[in-house]
Amino acid sequence: MTRSTCPSILSVVGARPNFMKIAPLMRAFDASEAPLESCLVHTGQHYDAAMKAAFFDQLGIPEPDIDLGVGSASHAVQTAEIMKRFEPVLDERRPDAVLVVGDVNSTIACALVAVKKGVPVVHVEAGLRSRDRSMPEEINRVLTDQLSELLFTTERSAEANLVAEGIARERIHFVGNVMIDTLRMHLERAIPPEQTLSGIGQADRWLDAAAGFGVLTLHRPSNVDDANVLRRLVDTLIGVADRVPLVFPMHPRTRGRLAETGLDTRLAQGRILVTEPLGYLELLGMMSRARLVLTDSGGLQEETTALGVPCITLRENTERPITVEQGTNTIVGTDPARILGAVDEVLTTGGKQGRVPELWDGRAAVRIRDRLLAWAGVLSEPDQATG
Repeated sequence: MTRSTCPSILSVVGARPNFMKIAPLMRAFDASEAPLESCLVHTGQHYDAAMKAAFFDQLGIPEPDIDLGVGSASHAVQTAEIMKRFEPVLDERRPDAVLVVGDVNSTIACALVAVKKGVPVVHVEAGLRSRDRSMPEEINRVLTDQLSELLFTTERSAEANLVAEGIARERIHFVGNVMIDTLRMHLERAIPPEQTLSGIGQADRWLDAAAGFGVLTLHRPSNVDDANVLRRLVDTLIGVADRVPLVFPMHPRTRGRLAETGLDTRLAQGRILVTEPLGYLELLGMMSRARLVLTDSGGLQEETTALGVPCITLRENTERPITVEQGTNTIVGTDPARILGAVDEVLTTGGKQGRVPELWDGRAAVRIRDRLLAWAGVLSEPDQATG
């Protein structure tokens, strides 16, 4: 692409996992010395006033130029509704490219509309693969990459995944991890655990200087929608909490499933402090001081690696293998013996030390911006060694 005028990028954000990724991109676009027009569309896939304060305001994400207000629904209904509401925006704005991040329904929905309209798609966080097609996010990742003109990767192994799927190497650019841009920028502002827990009257009980504490998150359908799996996990996590107390910011989906099965009462018997979902700065403060993190989230696997905090992932696979190969992550699935063994290993030895992966240096968003400007013919080509 070659232009003589200001290129326009329409960026899409839709759900909580997107917010930490879009924030550094919007900041880099706004700080560009070269002409660049940026528009932010919030699909409303996940949205409420408390979440806006906890993420948009804390991370400095600007007010969306357009809010589609889609809301929650089944995967099919939600994806279709996003497409219906996004198409008129694309027709009106006529951007030079649509930028999507991650792997949520908004990502694939807006990419489909754009490519059918002949608008190039830019995918940030491309090429990650779990090899598990039962995960809706895996379907979204694979299809979005096939639709994209420019694919920005967080780890070098992602390029091999994309090439194996027939994507030309010249469309793939290794730039680092925008989520780590956000972490590095805000780490000094992270809210201390004692402040967060004092706000709910639990600091004295849960901040045991000798034992420390762990952080738990759990939300994936494979873990919470099957009552037998959820029961096994609850019993195992109570056993974990006998070893180290856990702070559990609970996802609404998980809260509903626990209530439906009556397991919420069982969970309350353990040393597990259940809280409402935490804001970014509150959760960052918790993770940075935790002895370990147990999670089925993808993003937390990366954040714990960047923080050097042992992570125990309650899944059978990961689309972020670098967190295992180089970082602090251990995959254990839902087997009680593996979970408890991994916890005991961390408490005994301190767990995996790991190292921060290549280009997780806080400048991924700047590399993406400069590559986009080069693609648009506004800047010269960036150094190939860095994307």
